[in-house]
Amino acid sequence: MRDRFRTMLWRAIYLFLACLISTGAGIVHADIPDTNSAAALRTKYLTLRDALSHNQFQLPLNLDSSQTSTDLKGDIYALVDYPFATVSTALQGATHWCDILILHLNVKYCRESADKPGSNLTVHIGTKNEQSLNIAPRMEFEYRVGSNSSDYLQIFLDADKGPFGTKNYRFMLEAIPLKDGGTFIHLSYSYAYGFTAKLAMQAYLKTLGSDKVGFTVIKKLPDGKPLYVSGIRGALERNTMRYYLAISAYLGALSTPPQQQLEKRLRDWFTSTERYPLQLHELEQSEYLDMKRKEYKRQQVGG
Repeated sequence: MRDRFRTMLWRAIYLFLACLISTGAGIVHADIPDTNSAAALRTKYLTLRDALSHNQFQLPLNLDSSQTSTDLKGDIYALVDYPFATVSTALQGATHWCDILILHLNVKYCRESADKPGSNLTVHIGTKNEQSLNIAPRMEFEYRVGSNSSDYLQIFLDADKGPFGTKNYRFMLEAIPLKDGGTFIHLSYSYAYGFTAKLAMQAYLKTLGSDKVGFTVIKKLPDGKPLYVSGIRGALERNTMRYYLAISAYLGALSTPPQQQLEKRLRDWFTSTERYPLQLHELEQSEYLDMKRKEYKRQQVGG
């Protein structure tokens, strides 16, 4: 009986963390102003040019993260080899974002809300394995274009309320064109956590998630190997990267015939995550593909 109770308890904690860590709870909206910041993003690009050329990811990408006693924040800045007009068109539209979000292994469902099509998304977040929607918590995200011009794009996904008392969820993406024809993008992903959530996350990360790490190198060990950030901040970095790779996979499939795009997005997302197995490996490819094909089909028919 005690073992059964312990199993049920950890399943509940795991579900709680999948929702909390994968989605990003309690973003402080004041940290990301709803104003045109093309100049600021261009300045950031100039600052990061060397880091984009030489980094551990072997990609033109930079990842930053920070943690306080109540807040976490992750930012990815990256170059993508697509014209700004292509990126801007592709990343606008609620349905497009559902096709992006569903690539993440913890996103079980995403569809335009029936009562506010085009501006609201119904999203279910769950575990890394197959899960029925009546178990995976449901959230309502507001999709909003903050800015859309010839030289700057800014998009927000907000949810005022989340599971387990969390609130003020947000994703933010912004992009600018570059002179060489490519695009510089910034994905921001952050959340705040209360005392109860902190205890649950710490319990998980000390047991089931004890071997999980992020990407930031804290220091070099005596044998020369890197010591990566772990704990809550490591979890944030892993999922920030997963969402960025979903955007990258979505953009990469645009030139493929429509009937082949889903399969290419799924395979490209999985392949890109496997470049960082220490941080991102969770399932075998066949498991991931089988689960996501089913989830996408469920998403298309509305649940």
